[in-house]
Amino acid sequence: MRSITVRTHRSDEPLAIQDQLAWRIAEVAADPVAVPDEVTEMVINRLIDNAAVAVASLTRAPAVAARAQALRHPFAPGSSVFGVAGTWSPEWAAWANGVAVRELDYHDTFLAAEYSHPGDNIPPILAVAQHAGRTGVKVLRGIVTGYEIQVDLAKAISLHAHRIDHVAHLGPSAAAGIGTLLGLDVETIFQAVGQALHTTTATRQSRKGAISTWKAHAPAFAGKMAVESVDRAMRGQTSPTPIYEGEDGVIAWLLDGPEGRYEVALPEPGEPKRAILDSYTKEHSAEYQAQAWIDLARRLREEHPELADPESSTAIVLHTSHHTHHVIGSGANDPQKYDPTASRETLDHSIPYIFAVALQDGTWHHVDSYAPERAGRADTVALWRTVSTREDPEWTRRYHSLDPAEKAFGGRVEITRADGSVLIDEIAVADAHPLGARPFARADYIRKFRGLAEGVIEEPEILRFLALVQRLPELTADEVRGLNVIARPGLLDASPAPKGLF
Repeated sequence: MRSITVRTHRSDEPLAIQDQLAWRIAEVAADPVAVPDEVTEMVINRLIDNAAVAVASLTRAPAVAARAQALRHPFAPGSSVFGVAGTWSPEWAAWANGVAVRELDYHDTFLAAEYSHPGDNIPPILAVAQHAGRTGVKVLRGIVTGYEIQVDLAKAISLHAHRIDHVAHLGPSAAAGIGTLLGLDVETIFQAVGQALHTTTATRQSRKGAISTWKAHAPAFAGKMAVESVDRAMRGQTSPTPIYEGEDGVIAWLLDGPEGRYEVALPEPGEPKRAILDSYTKEHSAEYQAQAWIDLARRLREEHPELADPESSTAIVLHTSHHTHHVIGSGANDPQKYDPTASRETLDHSIPYIFAVALQDGTWHHVDSYAPERAGRADTVALWRTVSTREDPEWTRRYHSLDPAEKAFGGRVEITRADGSVLIDEIAVADAHPLGARPFARADYIRKFRGLAEGVIEEPEILRFLALVQRLPELTADEVRGLNVIARPGLLDASPAPKGLF
């Protein structure tokens, strides 16, 4: 990897285009380096993972609304939309599929200086591939680039510290991935990256307080903007420059300010792009920092079933990282995180709620665990309100560690029992994490897909998709167009599309 120094430059301080971060990103995207076998296998896993969580959300309101918008834009050759047969304009297919993938907060994650869901790169890249008639190996290369750029940016540049939403890294990474897919030159990708960043910066209010359905739409919007940015760049349209380093650019006014400085590590020319291997998927449908806590709660439920009774304890304190405490814990100071009438989007960002329910049920379900009747149960509310979080400097340090062997997303629980005794336990990473008790492998991704597709996709369609996706590097352009899943007859009719402008 090579380290790129990125800082604000005054307008009268020259900065060559070749020294700008957006240009360096474009160089990585244009580098035709071979894809390692283990990276290929992980891309296939994440295509299965995305399809799994998308089919599970096909009848949920955000996915229904986004799909209704997309289906008003038929196009040939076009791109496929999850759940239905036919083709639509690629930017709208990326939109609908992006919402379906993101709705349940159930696909992959990477956490470092910034948070990210790099699987959000897949819908726009695949949509463009289907429309443009690209083969499976081109899709593979595009996805690898998308993951590489998003992970590299997330390692180096914190957005949330300035209340900027993490999708500001997704616009550039998806544009770069599409550039790789299409084999575009460095100049064109550079312009697309700049435009994509410029149009996808937004505040983190979408993840604060009463979290709305926009949470599912935010990455889909970034993917849609990436597709449109590439289209404009291919037509010769230019972007604000320098987009990161300019006097009125992103660093100067949205991030660390005029004195801000970052070191961004990117692959050297000819160096394989392996960043997807640093990311991890979810076994449970909840914010990633909740994954390990769900697993710990399940274990405690098995070992100490009496903990399910709210009368058995007077206080449950989760000692954890700064992020977990301040974003999904009591340190957020969001009363909604303790509100039994809160939205699903809010509850999946409430670790007090998640830990309480997992402790009582000994399991986690993407629908049942968030049902209003589940959240409103009197004994659950009583237990829930005994749960709080505290930041622990050591768990914060481990959260930010660059050493995969010690990087951790869990913490230590201290449960004060009704008799005055204290039960202490801890967990560093989720069971499904590469270093966890049961690391996810291909069979787990397939099991997850089958479980979420049950009742949604018929068996022949499940078999067809799984057989096709596992041959990704060999797929023809026509076969790439088949990387979609069609809902069982009549399923989508039960979720009528809401009316809008078009």
